[in-house]
Parts: sequence; structure tokens; C-alpha cells
Amino acid sequence: MSVLSAMMGGVAPLPDTMQPILGRDRELALLADLLGLAGEPRSRSVLLVGDAGVGKTRLLRELVARADGAGWQTLVGHCLDFGDSALPYLPFSELFGRLAGDRPETIAELTADRPVLSHLMPGRRLISGTTAGAAENLERSDLFDAIHGAFDDLSEERPVLVVIEDVHWADRSTRDLLSFLFARAFRGPVVVLASYRTDDLHRRHPLRATAAQWLRVPGVHRVQVDPLTDPDVRRLVRSLLPGPLSESDLHTIVSRAEGNAFFAEELVSATEGAHGAGLPEDLADLLLVRLDRLEDDGRAVVRAAACAGRRVSHPLLAAVVGLPDDVLEASLRAAAEQNILVRLGTDSYAFRHALLAEAVYDDLLPGERVRLHAAYAEAIGSGRVDGTAAELARHARLAHDPLTAVRASVEAGNEAMSVGGPDEAARHFETALELVADPRVASDLDPVDLAVKAADALIASGHPERALKLGRAQLAHLPADGSDQHRARLLMSLATGTLTLDNFGDPLELTTQALELVPDEPTVLRAQLLSLHARAHLWHGSDEDAAQQAMEALALAQKLDLPSLVADVTTTLAGIDDRAGDTETAQRVLAGIIEQAHRDGDTHAELRSRYLLAGLHHERGNLVAAKAAYHDGYVLARRIGRPWAPYGFEARLMEALVGYETGDWDDALELTMVGGQSPPPIAEAMLLGIRVLICVGRGDPASGRLLEQLRPLWPLDGLVGISGAGAEIEWYGGQRDVPAMIATFERAVQVVGLAWSEGFQARIRLTALVLGHLADAAAEAPHGERTDLVEHAPALLAGVDRVMQRVRRRKRPFGPEGVAWLERTHAEHLRLRWLADVDPPEADELVVAWERTVVAFEQMGHPFEVARSQARLAGVLRAVGQNAEARTLSDQARATARALGAQPVLDALGAEPRARETRGDSTLTARETEILGLVAQGRSNAEIARQLFISAKTVSVHVSNILAKLGAGGRTEAAAIGRRDGLLPQ
Repeated sequence: MSVLSAMMGGVAPLPDTMQPILGRDRELALLADLLGLAGEPRSRSVLLVGDAGVGKTRLLRELVARADGAGWQTLVGHCLDFGDSALPYLPFSELFGRLAGDRPETIAELTADRPVLSHLMPGRRLISGTTAGAAENLERSDLFDAIHGAFDDLSEERPVLVVIEDVHWADRSTRDLLSFLFARAFRGPVVVLASYRTDDLHRRHPLRATAAQWLRVPGVHRVQVDPLTDPDVRRLVRSLLPGPLSESDLHTIVSRAEGNAFFAEELVSATEGAHGAGLPEDLADLLLVRLDRLEDDGRAVVRAAACAGRRVSHPLLAAVVGLPDDVLEASLRAAAEQNILVRLGTDSYAFRHALLAEAVYDDLLPGERVRLHAAYAEAIGSGRVDGTAAELARHARLAHDPLTAVRASVEAGNEAMSVGGPDEAARHFETALELVADPRVASDLDPVDLAVKAADALIASGHPERALKLGRAQLAHLPADGSDQHRARLLMSLATGTLTLDNFGDPLELTTQALELVPDEPTVLRAQLLSLHARAHLWHGSDEDAAQQAMEALALAQKLDLPSLVADVTTTLAGIDDRAGDTETAQRVLAGIIEQAHRDGDTHAELRSRYLLAGLHHERGNLVAAKAAYHDGYVLARRIGRPWAPYGFEARLMEALVGYETGDWDDALELTMVGGQSPPPIAEAMLLGIRVLICVGRGDPASGRLLEQLRPLWPLDGLVGISGAGAEIEWYGGQRDVPAMIATFERAVQVVGLAWSEGFQARIRLTALVLGHLADAAAEAPHGERTDLVEHAPALLAGVDRVMQRVRRRKRPFGPEGVAWLERTHAEHLRLRWLADVDPPEADELVVAWERTVVAFEQMGHPFEVARSQARLAGVLRAVGQNAEARTLSDQARATARALGAQPVLDALGAEPRARETRGDSTLTARETEILGLVAQGRSNAEIARQLFISAKTVSVHVSNILAKLGAGGRTEAAAIGRRDGLLPQ
């Protein structure tokens, strides 16, 4: 059935609302106020306007739904694009037809009073229907009066909302009828709302003048629907595509959609389907309809403009199209009137929407595209029109002029690096490298030099894994008799990238090979290699070898007068001093390097030194100073345009981590947000790891989804695995899913151990978390299962011993963080044995262990873990009868948890027994009923005391009272009586 037939049959349904409306609170509130939905209904005339696809229809559906909910009568009609075959009053036939289908008795009354309305009924307008004959021609005034009167009659019962959509397609008669309704008042509350596309109103569009007249009518209100904000488009995309989607892919969709909801939905569909990154065919066809409205010259100008991209200057476009000035100007004016192009500044034009430029470009014939790009390249390359190296490189490449393209690409890459654009630089250098690889391109450029430049740019843009892939490919293609210097440079580039990654090779092996290829002569390359070799030794933990290589590199750098390299080597030496325990010297040296590098404008040296100085503060437990120093490093990285570069991104990451530790959780969450930033995959995973720690700590219901998203990313970096495992252990532990928790721990040891070693220090923290949740599970488990929980402890503690063996070999002792988690591990192990009643420790030993743990975390400055440790200590103190001290600690922990929003801690603290009614004998108190339940499970007095955090003596008193009240001769009989009397579940 055709759309017209469906419409005339009165069955044109409103589309279902599948997605929540996003970002339209302002427009909805304004429309609701104009109608008086929340108060006294009003008569209004409203024009709802905006570009195609911006969300007018979705907004109207929501408004109609709210009006229906408020008891209004809603009548909706649509204008359709029938071209020259428009049917007069089509939307009014639709709305009256739907009214006839829904309320036939109402339409019968209306047509009885106003017979002329029957001529609008859909069935009368079909060929098969009864139509007015020549002698029955209607007077327009009669029809207009009848429609107006019908709305008035309807409003006597309830307020009426009349919605006419897509008036840009309306026929002349419909426009005239709307003019009549806008100008004539109603007796009752009637709102007539018409919507149309502003981008369709070209200069000669028939609605353009009419809409201007409507706005001069008193009581007509115009509501503009602007493009959605980027955050709202992001929410829309997430709702349409709830599965895992990288921030980079999400950013691409958001930027291409430019606030248009329909475009966003189409791009999401393309992402899910087989379209890839291209423009969906249906969307392209829709956009290209506008091009058909132009004359031949206008279409040629728009096609030429599309080859330039989103924006083009007038001089450049004029040079390419070669049209006479008057013809060009007329064509540009026509394109602007059709809302295809818009004017920018004094001499440039841009496509109204980037996707329109894509659609026009994709529609070009191959030969036409090459010819236009060649014209652009010639205009820029000859100097006739000013342009950038990036523009020249693109046009030359697409015009199949590789020699010009490769030279321009290198120039564009150099220029991009100089202004803090490593992402763009990497693309230009990679393009140049690809072009020179073609043997048909007779270029004198050095492929190794290009490869090193591309790798440096990739590392600076946060993509070291891509740099390694590129470098390895280039190394593999070197001829066997190739230059040793070339091979050494590539090996050095690979080592630089490897130092920033886990699981991607051994940098020391690479630097060792490179040094064997470089003569022992005072050259810049050897000095750079020695500096990198020292860092590779440090990466391996070989401090003495690192110091020896660094001193040699420093002497050579000073001899060759390389101040930047001197600063870099000195920074390495400061790190060696710190590892040797001379933290004061390291801190003083780094502060001096920062000051000098800042004066010299050596941003790399300043950035690395700031990061290492922050690390010294962090290791020593000075978290306030560490957070400030990390912040300064990240600010510097952003200022120089390298937010994802080594040391710059890590500064941001560590600032977020320190914020988590210090309890500045909202700040940390802000730092981990990557919306609109298009982060590299590894960086995004690292930030997500910090974010999920906070979400789990707050008991956020979204934590499960985030953990699922993070889990496959653990192998990207050891820190991702540690953060993800820590959060997952907490998540499963809180659910008492011990097998899943143990599996998470074992996977963490495997994944992180592969990246670092099985003796990684964070293993102590993960062990403490596991032991803590095992203890919680033991407090609730039946007696027969508690031994199984304790049996996990020996293997867990053996892993901690392996870590401590490595730590003892270091000259530098544990910092406050390591001390705190080591104390926590010991205390949780004691608590596990105590609650499981397996070789339980003495109460005094348990109290001392938890007191030491609380103090250790206080010294570290980690309020969340202080609160959790205080809660544990409070339970132990309560069990040994120190109720006042326990209450004080619980209150302190509760206050911290409330400030952090740490709901799981609050839930644990609030799990103390509360007075409640029993289902049976009222002579038992709430506490006695609870203890009776544990007695029925076969728990001993000591076990009950540990679970309820009261003393065994107190339990004994309660049990005696229970036996006396129930008249039971023993514990077994008391349990039986409790079940019989309904005090316990059967």
C-alpha cells in the first residue's frame, strides 16, 4: 500500500517511540509552558523549526504524549512530499480521519453540524470514494470556518492540541488554512502547532514568505530546535549502541553528526552494519537531494568545493572551477540559498553540514575527483593561491602525484610537530613513508629518517604500540648490507617505544644491539644511545649498570654540548639516586632540572622531571605534594599539545590515582572522563581502571558493566590489570562469590606477572583484598565450609613472601603505601582465621594488628582504606567488650564513608542488629532471636561472638536466657522449639 493510500485510509500511525528523548529539556519546558500543560490550558499558535533530522518529530511525539497524559485531545497530521501532485489539506484529512477511527461518534456530531467537513474525510478523497461534483464546489471560507469551528467544539470538552508536521512540504491550501487558524482566535483552549525544516527554506521556497508573515501575527510563537550538544549526542549513541564502543569511535560519530540526532542514528546503524566508516547510502541519497535543485554551474561549484573538504576559500575555489566571476558568484549564491553552503568570514565558504560535503564528494566520478584534486594541487603548488603543506599533500596524493605528495607530507608533518600536533604529524609521516616505499617514486628522502619521525610522532600522540609495529616493519625491510647507522637508529626508536609499554619486548636487548652497531666515537647518536641504554638497565632493575651508562652518556653529552640530552641523563641519574635511597638528593636534582628546562624551553626534559619528582612525593607518602606535581605535569603536556605523550598522560593518570587514594573521588572521576577527547586505546583503558575502582567503591550499579568492558583490556598494561583486578575482587567479594573472586586474583597474577613479574608489589594489595572478603564470607558460611575458605590463605601468603624477597633485595625500603597494605594483609589473615575458628589468634593479637593497620593507612593518607580498617577494628573491639572505643571508630568510619559516597562501607557499618518484631514468642529479644538462629546452625559461642562482633561471655549470657525463656534443656531442644513456634524458618 502506498503512503497516500494508507493516509487516505485514516490509518497513518504515529511512529513508536523507541529511544528516550535526550537534550530537549529546554524546548519541552518551553512548549509545555506555552500550552499551559502544568496549569491553565491556553490557546496558542506555535511554529517549531529546525534543520532536518535535528529532532523535531521526536520532540513533538514527547509533547503529544505529555498532552495526552494531561487529558488533552491531540490531533496530528503530516504534510508529505508529493511534488506537483500535492493533495490540498492533506494533514487535516489525516487528523480528521484518525479522529473518525478513534471516536466515530464525535466525528458524526461534528459533520452533522458542519457537513462541509465530510469532504475532508479520507474515504471521500479517494477515486473510489464519493467526491464533490462540479455543482458541489466548496467555498474555502466555509471549509475554513468549519475546521475552526470543529476545533472550537472539541475544546468545549477538553483542551485541543493540533499538530501539523513538515509544513515545508505543505500545499498552498494547507498554508492558507494555517494562516487562517493562526489569525483567528478560538473560544476554548486550542493550540495549533506547525513544524518545518529551516534548512529546506531556500530563497524561492513558497513557505519562506508565508512563515515570515506568520511571525508577525500576534500570538504566534517560534520555538527553535538547535542541534544537540556533544554530551547529548554521546548519550544518544550509547543508548542506541549499548555494547562496548571505544571513546575514539564514539568521538568520531559525535563529531560527524554535529548535533543532528537523525545523522547520529544513521551513523550508528552504519557502525553496526557493513558500511564501516563510510556514509550510509540512504543518508547520502537524502543529503544529495538538495544538489538536484541547482543549475549545472551550481552543481559543478559545489562538487569542486567538496574536494576541498568542509571549507574552501573563495580564491582557491575560483582558481579550481575556472568560471567567470559573475557565473561563480551566482552559483555560490544559489548554493547558499539552498542551504548547501554557508559563508564563513569574508572570503570562505563551508558546507552547512560536514556529512553533506561527504555525500557530494562520494558522489563524484573517479576521473572527476582526480581532475579536481589536480587543479587544487596545481593552484597551491604553483603559488597562485596560498595554501598549507597539508592541503597540498592531500590534493597531490589524490591526484596521483606522489612526488609532490611525499615532499608536502614531510613538510606538513614537520609543521604539525612544531605546533603540538603529533596525531596529525604521524599521519603525514606515515603517508610519506607509504609513498616512498613505492619503487616508482623517485624520491631522495631517507625512509629510515621518515620511519623514525613517524615513530616519534606516534609515541608523542600516545600510540607507542603503532610506533613499534612501524619500526619493526621498517627494520625487516632493511637490506642485509644496509647501513649500520640506519639499523641502530631503528633499534633505538624501537627501544624508546618499548620502554613505555608492557609485554612488547625487552628494551635492553634492543639498545645493546644498537650500541654494537655504533662506533665508540663521540657522536650524537652514540650519546643518545648511551642515555637510552641507561634507562633500559634501570627498567631491568640493574641500577649499577644504569648509573655507569648514564655517567658515560652525560660526559659525552656535555662534550658535544647537547643541553637537552644532559638534562635527560641527569634526570635518569636522579631516578637512580632515589632507588638507592638518596631521595633528598634526587628531589633537589630534579627541582633544578625543572627550573633550568623551563628557562631553556626544553619541554621534554621539564615534563619527564616533573613526573619523576611527583613520583618521589608519591613514594614517600606525601600525597598532597604528589597530586600537585602530577597536575603541573599534565597541565604542561596539554599546553604543548601532547596530552597523550609519555610522562604527560602518565601525570594525568597518576593525579587521578592519587585523587582516589586521598579521597578526592569527584576530582579523580573528572580526570578519568575522556568524552570528546579521542584517547589512544591503552590510555583509555588505564583511565577506565581508575574510574571503575571509584564506581565499585561507591557501589555504583554500573560497575558490573564497566568491569565487563575493562576485563579484556587487562593485557594492554600491567596497571590496567591491577586496577581491574582490584575492582573486580571487591565486586565479587561483595557478592560473596568466592570462586569468581579467586579466579580474578589468579588471572591478575598471570596477566600482570607476564607484563612485570609474579612478584609485582601490588600483589600484596590484591592479596589483602582477597583475604578480607574470605573473612567476610567465613562469618556467614556454615561451619563445614569455613575450613575451605581458610585453605586459600597459604598460597596467597606464599605469593606475598615472593614479593617481599624482591623488596628486600632493594636498597630502598617500602614506602607508606607498601607498609599499609602489608599490615592489612597480616590483619586480614588473622581475622579470617578468627572468624573461621581455624587456629584463631588471641584477641589481643588481632586488636594490635588492626590498630597498626589503621595507623598505617592514616600515615599513607588513604581515607577510604582508613575507614574500612576502622570498621574492621571496631568489630574486633566490640567482640572483646570495648564497646565505647568500637562506637567511636564506627562513627569515624561512617562519616568518612558518607563523605566519599562509599555505600558498601556504609552498608557494612549499618549491618549491626536492629530491634525488630519476632514472628513468634515475644519474650525473646531481637538479639536473642538472632543468636538462636546461629545456635540452630550449630555455631559455638565463640563463633557466634566473632560473627556478631560481641564477646563470647555476652553470647553465653544470651544463650542461657534463651534456654530459660523457651524452657529448653539444651541448645538442640531450643532450636527445635524455635522452629515449632515460628521463631526460626522451618
